[in-house]
Amino acid sequence: MISFIDQHRSEYGVEPICAQLPIASSTYYEHKAREAEPARAPQRVRRDVELSRDIRRVYEENFQVYGVRKVWRQLGREQIRVARCTVERLMRSLGLQGVVRGRKRGATISEEKAFHPVDRVKRQFTATRPNELWVADFT
Repeated sequence: MISFIDQHRSEYGVEPICAQLPIASSTYYEHKAREAEPARAPQRVRRDVELSRDIRRVYEENFQVYGVRKVWRQLGREQIRVARCTVERLMRSLGLQGVVRGRKRGATISEEKAFHPVDRVKRQFTATRPNELWVADFT
């Protein structure tokens, strides 16, 4: 939305565009101020940037196989205090994922030539009176 406002602000102005979009004009101006002065960003955002660098470094140093738990433990060994859920959130936002052991299990692929029972009720499982329709499944 910020880029849209930037493209059309000279033609319409910021406040009229923000009135039509689900964004407050103060939010737009705060975003632009943070772009000009990164120190104005909230502490969590600044810490996330620093942690993202450390997480990417640990991930790359370990041949891109470490998952959340191992990256978190390595950061702890390096005296970088961070919550495991924070490492998980940042790795997800960075698109980093550890290697998963084992092979994938696929769904059963049935044979087309195999015997399939006939559908005698034509997928209509409603009865107008008792004992009119009995349905059982032995799979």
